[in-house]
Amino acid sequence: MIDRVIWIVLDSVGMGEMPDSEKFGDVGCNTIGNVSKALGGLCIPNMEQLGLGNIEGIKGVNKVENPIGCYARFAEMSNGKDTTTGHWEMAGVYSEVAFPTYPQGFPKEVIDEFIKSTGRGVLGNKPASGTAILDELGEEHMKTGKVIVYTSADSVFQIAAHEEIVPLEELYKMCEIARKMLKGEHAVARVIARPFVGTPGNFTRTPNRRDFSLTPPHDTILDILKDNGLNVMAVGKIEDIFTGKGITEAVHTKDNMDGVDKTLEYMKENKKGLIFTNLVDFDMKWGHRNDAESYGKGLEAFDKRLLEIIKAMKDSDILFITADHGCDPTVPGTDHTREYVPFLAYGKALKENANLGTRKGFFDMGQTIAEIFNVQKIKNGESMLKLIAK
Repeated sequence: MIDRVIWIVLDSVGMGEMPDSEKFGDVGCNTIGNVSKALGGLCIPNMEQLGLGNIEGIKGVNKVENPIGCYARFAEMSNGKDTTTGHWEMAGVYSEVAFPTYPQGFPKEVIDEFIKSTGRGVLGNKPASGTAILDELGEEHMKTGKVIVYTSADSVFQIAAHEEIVPLEELYKMCEIARKMLKGEHAVARVIARPFVGTPGNFTRTPNRRDFSLTPPHDTILDILKDNGLNVMAVGKIEDIFTGKGITEAVHTKDNMDGVDKTLEYMKENKKGLIFTNLVDFDMKWGHRNDAESYGKGLEAFDKRLLEIIKAMKDSDILFITADHGCDPTVPGTDHTREYVPFLAYGKALKENANLGTRKGFFDMGQTIAEIFNVQKIKNGESMLKLIAK
């Protein structure tokens, strides 16, 4: 009997280019493999014991003789490589049309409407690294009160503001205004509040980031679980990604280790249903900043904490570990990469050393959860339960 699924997304921890990666400009990407190569190897014995190194096509990770978990490589079916697309697909939403991107910045009519609606001027309006644009425009922002608007290769409208110049509540309100504006042809996947502090030459982004996503176009596995009286506990930015839909309670986090702490706290509550966690540092702090060394150390730090999660599991718990896309810090550029993602599953109710090969879509995870709890199927995917259950 399975009473609870603990589902952890290691944000951006991809494992090698997909066949269509050239279309996305990502030939040669391999987040885990290239990070391991840059560090001269990774010390992640607990994920390896679950079967990480036994996954088809993985590089830079040790294979073990008899892994205790189930393992697979997942291809993304949807047309994208961003957070929203990846998480939505896991939960049952297939995104056939890619979200709009703005390599030349946002159109004049969009920026003009934003200025008129918020009463704040705009600096930037171009694709940029989140830290570099603070170095470039942070001082001018502090002098003028104009907010920094920027994007990336992904479908995002990001608003950066110093917390002493623009109060957080005003920044969040501006994001809500932008979210309502950006619809139709300009329906970006996420509007992101990017607050920062510090002085010129020494600016630092704070943990008060907020994501304002589009609402999923139809119910997901989260809605289905909630409608069936099950708990859906969201850790990190999960609540933002799904705009609160299908979530019974949520907690935001300041970093990966806080995310693990909050997951363990929810595990102590012994509520039946789903704990859904996103650990964002891999993507936000290290992938986008081309910091392979910190990325690798972050993987090793999570691996050490993984043992705590496993020890805290009840016999009726199962654990899923996966990723939503890649963000290889060793390749040119600072954006997400179109990659396969790893999948690990573990629990007393599951088989050991079960190789699931390569799966065709992330939504197989959500479909498996639907079958575990014997609830309505999600729109897409095939359940893996018969392959992984004892």
